[in-house]
Amino acid sequence: MRGPKVRLTVPSRFMRDWIAGNYGEALLRIWQDELPEVEAVDVVVTPRAPTAPMAGAGQVPHTPIVRDDFNYPPPDAKEADSLDGVNGKAAADKVAKENGLSATPGQNELRAIEAYGGPLDPRFTFDAFVVGKSNELAYAAARRVGEAGQPPFNPLFLYGGVGLGKTHLMHAIAWQIQRAHPSKRVIYLSAEQFMYQFVRAVRTKDTMAFKEMFRSVDVLMIDDVQFIGGREATQEEFFHTFNALVDQNRQVVISADKSPSDLEGVEERMRSRLGWGLVADIHPTTYELRLSILQAKVERSGVEVPPKVIEFLAHKITSNVRELEGALTRIIAHASLVGRPITLEAAQELLLDLLRACDRRVTIEEIQKKVAEHFNIRVADMHSARRARAVARPRQVAMYLSKQLTARSLPEIGRRFGGRDHTTVMHAVRKVEELIALDSGFAEDVELLRRMLET
Repeated sequence: MRGPKVRLTVPSRFMRDWIAGNYGEALLRIWQDELPEVEAVDVVVTPRAPTAPMAGAGQVPHTPIVRDDFNYPPPDAKEADSLDGVNGKAAADKVAKENGLSATPGQNELRAIEAYGGPLDPRFTFDAFVVGKSNELAYAAARRVGEAGQPPFNPLFLYGGVGLGKTHLMHAIAWQIQRAHPSKRVIYLSAEQFMYQFVRAVRTKDTMAFKEMFRSVDVLMIDDVQFIGGREATQEEFFHTFNALVDQNRQVVISADKSPSDLEGVEERMRSRLGWGLVADIHPTTYELRLSILQAKVERSGVEVPPKVIEFLAHKITSNVRELEGALTRIIAHASLVGRPITLEAAQELLLDLLRACDRRVTIEEIQKKVAEHFNIRVADMHSARRARAVARPRQVAMYLSKQLTARSLPEIGRRFGGRDHTTVMHAVRKVEELIALDSGFAEDVELLRRMLET
């Protein structure tokens, strides 16, 4: 007959794994000293049910995190000694105290979350977001997340180029959730801020408070997640935090400049999880959308701007919404400060530097397409491993022009040409420069391509 067992209950699997791994044998010896017939000590998880706030107390309910993969112990004995009292509220009290916040019961948790996260811009709401064909899916998905009581898809992954509205939608989601569900704990921050807070927690040997804080929120929003690429420790922590929240049916919203499958320096398991829910891309703006954005901004400003000026800006500044709005702000500010009327001629003169930059901006994809057409090869050959001269030489020309006409780094250019090393790009640039000096016909071809791309 098997001997009796002692059962200890804890509120999370993280605590179970840590206690069993570090004190399992010691606990068994202690019990056997008192009761020799005890065969084993089992540590089991019994999650506490979330409690409703007391009337008038302002308490925010806390649900302990339950996860399989919280399997790395706290960094020192000090944290181990305080393990019994570590939860979302204790972590919040500690952060609140460090940030000079009040010790009012029930308020520290929300205020500490604010201390960890970034501020929300009051201008970035759904009402202020102009919807068009290029962003309608992302807008509809963001709106659904903001209004839903439970995660409709988890995670929501928004991606698109710089200045197309990802951050605006992230802020809008947070504002909407706070209005519709004021008791929910929402934290918004950039990936860089997440990394900074994690590094700070490691340096101060306070990772337990960090883990519990981020894993006790109801909604976690991380902006520009591509910046954790190549940072293994931060990725590991984010991976566990992400899994913990999704498993507890807590909403996660992520933004990046690329789709999950295209994120560089990010582990495959992380890319796979980021694509679990809904991936919504924001395409470059159309002329009609840019016109609508400018008209909406003019209406909010209360300043009269001639339609010709608005149409001119929508036609000339196509890179991103941020530059577009910045150009209009500059025009309005100049007219207000100097006291001159807003005219098309004045706008052209005032935005000369910006217009020149927009006119000469060329992408690597455009270069590859134009060079492939000129040399009668496929665009796919630019990314292939083929080394035949009929393919290799145009590829080198495209690399050379990418170096000359874009601000991309050599490693970035190499990645756009089938994941080649930056030394390959350097060799291509030197080779094309040598051929230009030696072969006038080749030099004319390259110069022709340059002029076609710049016009």
